[in-house]
Amino acid sequence: MKTSVEIQNLKCGGCCNTITNKLNTFEGVANVLKEVQNSTVSYEYTTDAVSEKVKKALAKFGYPLVDENNSILNKSKSYISCAMGKIVK
Repeated sequence: MKTSVEIQNLKCGGCCNTITNKLNTFEGVANVLKEVQNSTVSYEYTTDAVSEKVKKALAKFGYPLVDENNSILNKSKSYISCAMGKIVK
């Protein structure tokens, strides 16, 4: 199955690298694609449980879905994730 979710705090290539690197470690997730201009992440998944795990992980990394609370903590996490994504390619 394939889905696309709109997230918050997606700013640049560093964010994209972090998201790709993290999600590619998840069993049951493949073909992770990010679109900074639209703030979307698309991916293929094997079960609904895997898809829910991805959504929760995105929020944990600082990239909550657009309909979720975007606290100052999430924004801070996204800046750290972004910086790490620029360092680790």
